[in-house]
Amino acid sequence: MTLKELHKKVMSFDDTPLMPVVFVGHGTPMNAIEDNEFVHEWNRLGSELPKPRAILCISAHWETRGTFVTAMDMPKTIHDFYGFPRELYNQRYAAPGSQDLSAIVKDHVKAVEFDYEWGLDHGSWSVLKHIYPLADIPVVQLSIDHFKGPEYHYELARELFFLRSKGVLVIGSGNMIHNLRMVKVENGDFNTEYGYDWAFELNDIFKNKIQEENHNALIDFSHLHDSARLAIPTPEHYIPLLYILALQQKGEEVRFFNDKVIAGSLSMTSLIIS
Repeated sequence: MTLKELHKKVMSFDDTPLMPVVFVGHGTPMNAIEDNEFVHEWNRLGSELPKPRAILCISAHWETRGTFVTAMDMPKTIHDFYGFPRELYNQRYAAPGSQDLSAIVKDHVKAVEFDYEWGLDHGSWSVLKHIYPLADIPVVQLSIDHFKGPEYHYELARELFFLRSKGVLVIGSGNMIHNLRMVKVENGDFNTEYGYDWAFELNDIFKNKIQEENHNALIDFSHLHDSARLAIPTPEHYIPLLYILALQQKGEEVRFFNDKVIAGSLSMTSLIIS
């Protein structure tokens, strides 16, 4: 791409008031088709947020070697799960991509390369279909480099801060606490508030550190609690939170929503920074 072409793309994203940033605890893929309290909050979120020009989503479900950004005109809907009802596999989220946004991200963050194969996995579309059901806002996904640690991801995310003043909504989709091997359903309802003591304790610790803007403690999460490794046995669902925290300006307000521990070892706790 020539400098003239890049300049034209950047100008298509003129300066705007600073956009909020959002971390969503996405939970089970069934949230895509269920009518529950978490979905209701996602619906409400869509009516509260300023309408963005485009969305950049960091999903726990796209891990790669290196960092990639989707660069196709029409990203496919990926059904990256098994054993669920047919209705879930019939879901489509037909939002367009944005090659302009992809090019701007790649230019500003030298570690990023284009991807033309992925699309939108359920970490993105199962949430976005409730926030923006018309699928009329371009969506681009950024992958998580599986081979890099939390501090690397936090620092990479800081390079994306300029997007907030370009009308781009950045969403991280994962779960602060995510241990599927220890999931335990209470009373037959996956979404009932129920958790191990350590899950509730860690959920509160995470929220307190976020309110204190103590990002260093959250980057080095393994030292926050004796059971941190139970809460985060693998980091891919936690890392999207770090991307969102890295985009926070000092003193910005944090508002939590869907603040529940469910199924023993899963936190739906989500937040908006604005």
